[in-house]
Amino acid sequence: MPDEVLYERDGGVAWLTLNRPEARNAVNAALRDGLFKAFDRFDKDDAAQVLVVTGAGDEAFCAGGDLKEMANVELKVPPPDFIPQLGRNIHLAKPVIAAVNGVAYGGGFLLAQNCDLVIAADTAKFGITEARWGRGAPWAALLAKTIPARIAMQLLLTAEPIDARRAYEAGFINEVVPAADLKRRAGEVAARIAGNAPLSVRAGKAMILETRDLPRDAAFDRAEQLYERAYLSEDAQEGPRAFREKRKPVWKGR
Repeated sequence: MPDEVLYERDGGVAWLTLNRPEARNAVNAALRDGLFKAFDRFDKDDAAQVLVVTGAGDEAFCAGGDLKEMANVELKVPPPDFIPQLGRNIHLAKPVIAAVNGVAYGGGFLLAQNCDLVIAADTAKFGITEARWGRGAPWAALLAKTIPARIAMQLLLTAEPIDARRAYEAGFINEVVPAADLKRRAGEVAARIAGNAPLSVRAGKAMILETRDLPRDAAFDRAEQLYERAYLSEDAQEGPRAFREKRKPVWKGR
């Protein structure tokens, strides 16, 4: 894996760190390649139940695509794999948390948008800055499903960032914490998820993603299908048994 991306695991929690602090963790070819490899490594790491994505340093989560590299190669329409997009060109059943430690612009906004949960430092800023540089943001097509359409429009048309508090108020992020507490809090949330029954966690993620656009009855039908494996698993018996015996469950993921 390139030095531009770090991957480590602590128990059931894996950490992916964008590691170009000198370039505000902007996505160049090496970092892009490292991201794809790190997501694949997490997907295949049976011991990792949740992934936390963050940036090196205290200035930037990810400032977006590397504009200097784009200028050098005279990039026109980016290829489909230009930035890893969870749910589009990267598919993960396990949950991913963004720990946004600074600016998240362009491709950095995209990475945060595609994570299942977002926890941000109070110093973080979020922006879709492509219009400032004559570029595009087709990846933001579904943003108005996450935040009010007028705020999405403002981000796209003005190219001006919003701060973490405004992003929280808009519903884009889950929590805002002091910058010094970000890693600790992200680790706490990740550890809480990793301690839950993995099949139930993955079914919950899939249900939210797959049923939000379905009619009422179809949504319930799909939810029943998604949770069936969890209901029929050994873990579904282990949970009540552990409660009865006043101990922590030992999950097998089956």
